[in-house]
Amino acid sequence: MAKRLQQIQNWPERAQAAKWRATALAEHCEVSLRTLERHFLKKMGESPKQWLLKQRHQKAKEDLKERADLKAAAGNVGYDFDNLHNFSRDFKTHIGHCPTKTISAQPAQNT
Repeated sequence: MAKRLQQIQNWPERAQAAKWRATALAEHCEVSLRTLERHFLKKMGESPKQWLLKQRHQKAKEDLKERADLKAAAGNVGYDFDNLHNFSRDFKTHIGHCPTKTISAQPAQNT
């Protein structure tokens, strides 16, 4: 296993820089996709793709809590602004509820 993978601490930042794509993450880490897959299975118990999907939707959830802007949250994690249906469907699959529920759970902000 590549030593450089064992030394990486900033996985979430690398995931975002790789736009939540396993092949791009492997390139950022300067290893093959297969090496990255072996590392993730051993260290995280799941494939890079599964882990990246979780990170992507967790980031969207955080964005929704901060800004309560569905289009911005979707765009920040690589979804097309013109098709929010895919974002909402995927978010619900991975987080367990629709994105608007995350927004509505936030207290109203005074301006």
